[in-house]
Amino acid sequence: MFFCSSEYDLEVLAGEMRSLFTGVQVVGCTTAGEIGPAGCRDHSISGASFPAGSFTSASGRIDRLQQFEIARGQSLVQDLLQRLESLKPGADANNSFAFLLIDGLSVREEPVTSALQNALGKFPLVGGSAGDGVKFGRTHVYFDGGFHADSAVLVLVTTPLPFRIFMTQHFVQTEQRIVVTEADAGHRIVREIDGRPAAEDYARLIGTSVRNLDPMRFAASPVVVLIGGTNYVRSIQKANPDGSLTFFCAIEEGMVLRVARGVDLVENLEQAFTVIQAAIGQPQLFIGCDCILRKLEIAQRGYADRVEAVFRDNNAIGFNTYGEQYRGVHVNQTLTGIAIGAAPIEVING
Repeated sequence: MFFCSSEYDLEVLAGEMRSLFTGVQVVGCTTAGEIGPAGCRDHSISGASFPAGSFTSASGRIDRLQQFEIARGQSLVQDLLQRLESLKPGADANNSFAFLLIDGLSVREEPVTSALQNALGKFPLVGGSAGDGVKFGRTHVYFDGGFHADSAVLVLVTTPLPFRIFMTQHFVQTEQRIVVTEADAGHRIVREIDGRPAAEDYARLIGTSVRNLDPMRFAASPVVVLIGGTNYVRSIQKANPDGSLTFFCAIEEGMVLRVARGVDLVENLEQAFTVIQAAIGQPQLFIGCDCILRKLEIAQRGYADRVEAVFRDNNAIGFNTYGEQYRGVHVNQTLTGIAIGAAPIEVING
């Protein structure tokens, strides 16, 4: 599994991957930044290999996401479950997980994630949306020897090692309640909030002007929506010339949102890994999908060294995303991933 800058010549990189890993399943995607042993980087590649003695996997690709239908997602999941079971009888939701990589500009993460998780049942799903720096131009996933746009890659993995899927965010809701009163749900565009131009009203709520709205402002003051008793961040991608706002996640008319405020990102991250370590011990690998807006906040607040230290201590690899998936929900401004613990005694001795 690898995560690479979109600045590489992807055709050349794909050719090298095919040459070096003949006969090996390889998946990956382009990023908005890479996480690895060297810390958090740009214009690089990070990745990890999974030894066959401890991991069994089955992977597949969904293409033509713009024409995605639930039945296609269900068909892929059923095929992968059957393949995994044939390779490793006894694979089930207790010893297996699903990992998703998806085109981060497809605007199809919500239906794809929901359909796949529904088909997977109790198999937990986690993942991230591919990026291309901060250009928001074209993103790719890698599967079967090539890079693909408008596509998603799903990997099912079973292992005897202890693991935990994971999501953390460092925002809590305030009492500032707003309602989306006009939206283009298909393009994640909000035109009006509480009957007023969206960018103007959002700027008023956070105490600034429309001309000062930029990614740093959006990272510092997202909005949240309540789903199933949990607050999920709905991050803003950009303010548009017509006064509307484009979001990273699904948005629709009538949705009730609250402006959120941040707590200490590093403390939240440390606490989250403390919980993981209590459950499975020190991870021998953490695969992380960390939102691009978190990366911007980390840089702005001077947190980079502290965050990198936490990632190194927990053997993290991964990438900065245009969105994250956790179970059946597409989310923003979170860190999601899978922490894998040390080998059981029987595996070590085997």
